[in-house]
Amino acid sequence: MLDFRMDTFLAVCQYMNYTRAAEALNITQPAVSQHIRWLEEQYEAPLFTYANKRLSLTREGELLRSMALTVKHDEQMLRRRLHDPGPGAHRLVFGVTPTVGMSLIPEPLARYHRLYPDAPISMRVSNTERLCAALDQGELDFAIVEGYFCKSDYDSLLYRREPYLAVCGTEYQFEREPKVLSDLLGETLVVREPGSGNREIIRRALSRENRSVEDFRSVIQVSDMNVLKKLLLLGCGVGFLYQAAAQPQLGQGLLRAIPLEDFQESHDITFLWRKGSVFAQRYRQLFELLSPQDIEGESCAAGD
Repeated sequence: MLDFRMDTFLAVCQYMNYTRAAEALNITQPAVSQHIRWLEEQYEAPLFTYANKRLSLTREGELLRSMALTVKHDEQMLRRRLHDPGPGAHRLVFGVTPTVGMSLIPEPLARYHRLYPDAPISMRVSNTERLCAALDQGELDFAIVEGYFCKSDYDSLLYRREPYLAVCGTEYQFEREPKVLSDLLGETLVVREPGSGNREIIRRALSRENRSVEDFRSVIQVSDMNVLKKLLLLGCGVGFLYQAAAQPQLGQGLLRAIPLEDFQESHDITFLWRKGSVFAQRYRQLFELLSPQDIEGESCAAGD
């Protein structure tokens, strides 16, 4: 169990402000300062620096933050396992991003259920940023994400490498058929919200050309993948999807891929958990049990 002063430290890490941390913890600001000083004395290292009216973690503070979050995560995992109905319960508490939830995890999850029909299963669907935050708080045991994450905070295995396509409705009309990514900027972009893998991949591709999402004629931002696909089917604009997510509509002739000479993207979908977790072997076992069958795209080569 974490010392209560470590909870204070994590609150300061979250808000990077002593006053806001004190308000969140319902304690006084002097108490926050006292807790941080106590930790610095215990570890014989400064945890924060203050410069230009901005609070920052030191290298030692970063290390302590990572360790404390892993301990907090493992404590919550332990609590869940202690309340399992029996040693063979095989409980799952995890999160996935929308593409994984819609297209990749249902079949492995069904196999898992057939193997352990009495296992309690709780799956959260959200974007990568929110799932990583939930991992840090111990709300999830592991996550399968399509977005970018801080590799120094998590251990991971490659779940799948998936092609990433520009797509539009079959009947969508261009004034001039696009050949390169910049040719799409005159169109409406239908895209997920900030923090999602869907948006981050296209943002990074555009940034290589000194472009941004805002350079499109207009942007429709949605937080639901099904709504995004429906808008594309209705001819509202162009979008970018993993091949696995678009495949049903591509196969039915409802969506079409837009071949671009300068856009041949693929992206890793990652199985991850808190770095240094004492339950790492358990997560590796779950990775094997929940890996997708080798359907289209490269599948589940493992690597840290």
